[in-house]
Amino acid sequence: MRPNPISAATARANDFIDFVNASPTPYHAVHSAIQRLTKAGFREIKERDNWSSTLQPGGKYYLTRNGSSIVAFGIGKKWDSGNPIAMIGAHTDSPCLRVKPVSKKTGAGFLQVGVETYGGGIWHTWFDRDLSIAGRAMVKDGKGNFVQKLVKVDRPILRIPTLAIHLDRSSNFEPNKETELFPIAGLVAAELNRTGSTEDQTISALEKSSLDDQFYPLKALSDRHHPYVVQIIAEHAGVAVKDVEDFEMVLYDTQKSCIGGINNELIFSARLDNLGMTYCSVEGLIESLSSSSALDEESSIRLVTCFDHEEIGSTTAQGAASNLLPAVLRRLSVLPPNDPGIDSPDSDKSYQRISQEANVETAYEQTLATSFLISADMAHSVNPNYTHKYESDHRPEMNKGPVIKINANQRYATSSPGIVLLQEVARRVKPSKGSTTSAGVPLQLFVVRNDSSCGSTIGPMLAAALGTRTLDLGNPQLSMHSIRETGGAYDVEHSIRLFESFFKHFSELESKILVD
Repeated sequence: MRPNPISAATARANDFIDFVNASPTPYHAVHSAIQRLTKAGFREIKERDNWSSTLQPGGKYYLTRNGSSIVAFGIGKKWDSGNPIAMIGAHTDSPCLRVKPVSKKTGAGFLQVGVETYGGGIWHTWFDRDLSIAGRAMVKDGKGNFVQKLVKVDRPILRIPTLAIHLDRSSNFEPNKETELFPIAGLVAAELNRTGSTEDQTISALEKSSLDDQFYPLKALSDRHHPYVVQIIAEHAGVAVKDVEDFEMVLYDTQKSCIGGINNELIFSARLDNLGMTYCSVEGLIESLSSSSALDEESSIRLVTCFDHEEIGSTTAQGAASNLLPAVLRRLSVLPPNDPGIDSPDSDKSYQRISQEANVETAYEQTLATSFLISADMAHSVNPNYTHKYESDHRPEMNKGPVIKINANQRYATSSPGIVLLQEVARRVKPSKGSTTSAGVPLQLFVVRNDSSCGSTIGPMLAAALGTRTLDLGNPQLSMHSIRETGGAYDVEHSIRLFESFFKHFSELESKILVD
């Protein structure tokens, strides 16, 4: 018997799982996005370069900042300076535990690693998990330069042990984040046996040899961290210990993301918030440009931006509150149209050039006024064990479509014109190839209870900074900010199709929603 073909929705869910499993940190998420964009024909550009001779209507490009934020876009062939830009914004980071600059600790015969909390994690879920480390190392390249190398240690090397119930009968589990959240990495005795050294001789001989006759402002890495941890990082970076200058490592759960539920309708995974929307936004952009003629009649720019540091407020050089998106938009807004005859000595062309140069003065403001941003961040699904925590008429369900998030106090940036636009976009969605579902993507609405606090997103801050129309939206999930979250397997396809339709139909719809 021939196996049943895999549906488009199932294939998307499995591809998303591969994306998450390859992306334990924002650096890895950006790297994974770059691989997909490059395969789709996007070219890398750099902020530090002049773009005037590089960017061309019909082209597809991407740039990164800090290796943890990325902007990708395609320029319509009918683009003109001051035209609209269709944007989707997401974020690459998730709550986690980060290795401290000085992490070397021991206690009661155990090797321990000092960590600090990043974001608002549900920290008790990190106990008794098989943890490892991932991040980036700054290393010498042998040519006098320092380069970034990604590190992902696949085997479990750390664990945060709970206290046995026999020793603590308290009903609430609220660990002290400074004294009770340090993972164990092994036993001191085992490490001494491995190295054949006494406890005060564990600094790597390789690193010590590099210190001769040199001044180092900071202590050696193997003084600040357990030497074997440094050695493992060097091995996974593909360099010698002596070539590792510094690193930024976080802890992650080595249990793989997977499809779950009795009908394979769920996703059990780490970092759904917000790799779910990072993946869908990137794939939605790629799908919207998959045809060779996709940009032939396009007068807008289709853009995705995925920021780092949303979970800690976004006020960093690579966060949504930085100048990253405004700077990119300003440079794009003044791009001239695609006119091969613009350099002709013909007087009409010369007049056109003067006119375009005059338009550049207000191009940025015109672009902001006509553009639209979807702030894509995961949303809350109703939890059947805590239904009383949800507003009775706004209880989103998994696999029933993306959730439009609304808040009267503007913790979300959604307004009625945006809802109208998104409904029209959702109506225009075509079924996926091989799909048995009808056209269109269902949408849901969410507000918090009046007696409940409300989270926020990059939407309000970008709406305020740019003055651009904005809507907050995300796929529904359970256990947000837990080390292990749950989402709907079919919602991945829902959002990709919605975002693809947004990019394809924005230019047509933008001029029809008459609100100034």
